Amino acid sequence: MELRLLRYFVTVAEERHFGRAAARLHMTQPPLSRAIRQLENDLGVVLLLRSAAGVEPTAAGTTLYVEARTLLDQADRARARVTAAATFTVGTLADGAGEAGSRLAAAFRRRHPEVSIRFREADFTDPTTGLRAGLADVALTRSPFDETGISVRVLRTDPVGLVLRAGDPLAGRESLRLADAADRPWFQLPEGTDPLWRAYWNGAAPPGDRPAGPVVRTVSECLQAVLWNGSAGIAPLGHALPDGLTWVPLSDMPPSPLVVAWVTGRENPLIRSFARIAVESHR
Repeated sequence: MELRLLRYFVTVAEERHFGRAAARLHMTQPPLSRAIRQLENDLGVVLLLRSAAGVEPTAAGTTLYVEARTLLDQADRARARVTAAATFTVGTLADGAGEAGSRLAAAFRRRHPEVSIRFREADFTDPTTGLRAGLADVALTRSPFDETGISVRVLRTDPVGLVLRAGDPLAGRESLRLADAADRPWFQLPEGTDPLWRAYWNGAAPPGDRPAGPVVRTVSECLQAVLWNGSAGIAPLGHALPDGLTWVPLSDMPPSPLVVAWVTGRENPLIRSFARIAVESHR
């Protein structure tokens, strides 16, 4: 028995009128009447008593209404569960949703039009953007970080540079070395941040080996610390800078890898597909 026919019948039984039921279903009355006749023929019983005033369910119709209502409610709940299962969460670092890129978005939509994508922004305390806590299915993030239990594919690597005020004496250089900013206050990442991640963004120096600047959690906070306090900070090429700031390459900093990552033990076909599309879109 088709759910479509049951939905038609339930609507007619509730409206007690073919015209009102047809309007509610956004269809015309003749095909609705034919559908109910087909249902009656399939079951071999009369479900509705028709009159000029409308319709009334027979005893069989009343029984079917109760059963059909239950089946339709179950179908609606199943559809909601399936839709929820088809929601895919991509974790990014705060201010970094643009790392996904339009090519990746377009390619994934073509391959998986039925999947609803959600983005979750995490701050610098968790470079895996919630993967281990199950808050994201995949992460578009930057390494290095602790990769225990996590699969990683590199999408591209970006040069890293020192972010400076536009009028800074170092701003006019073609390139710099980390030692050139050794005496500058260096922005800090919060306690408990992944040690590998924290060391890299601290200019490859252990925390405490440089003058301490303000604690920051997002790219925006880093940039504002430089703009307002003159703190030293590094960023990969490509980050948009506000007016008043500039970027100078650092010759002795390893490049920053943009990666797609996921928990190895939770890998599934959709995650594998996303990772493959991400790699292809960054070639």
